[in-house]
Amino acid sequence: MIKKLLLAIVVLLAIPLVAALFVKQDYKVETQVVIQQPVPVVFDYIRFLTNQDNFSVWAAQDPNMQKTDRGVDGTVGFVSGWHSENSDVGTGEQEIKAIVEGSRIDYELRFYQPFAAVSPAYMQTEAVSTEQTRVTWGFAGHMPYPMNLMLLFMDVEAMIAADLQQGLENLKLILETPAAEPAETPLS
Repeated sequence: MIKKLLLAIVVLLAIPLVAALFVKQDYKVETQVVIQQPVPVVFDYIRFLTNQDNFSVWAAQDPNMQKTDRGVDGTVGFVSGWHSENSDVGTGEQEIKAIVEGSRIDYELRFYQPFAAVSPAYMQTEAVSTEQTRVTWGFAGHMPYPMNLMLLFMDVEAMIAADLQQGLENLKLILETPAAEPAETPLS
């Protein structure tokens, strides 16, 4: 009787592990928005990693997170790090890996907590017209075996896409909102 019970437990544990062998491990997410500004205006804003604090959904989740920077922002090799006690934000850093002037910025995200992962990401600009820019934000992830089994039960791609899209909508609002006019001083 005990042998049958142990065998049943082993089989029940083995089924998800075997199933995970057939579940994808890699995923990609890409979202877009059109901003009513010319490419140079948009690109000159997104090239600076520290500006992501103004539009990223993740940065807004913990306004008290500790931030660290190394290098010159807006240039290849710049690293922006973060540490948060909020488990949704965690600890990690993002490095600018490549810049195609006026067109594309490639990043490498290195997550340390609550899980370790390295993921490539990018932001790309493309002229729709002289006064309109399409911004694409892309992200690629990898869930190693057997954690990839979670991809069957959680729509990780949709969750990340929603956060990226909200970030792009925030970026659009920032770049399309006119700057405040300086107050007029009364004439004496």
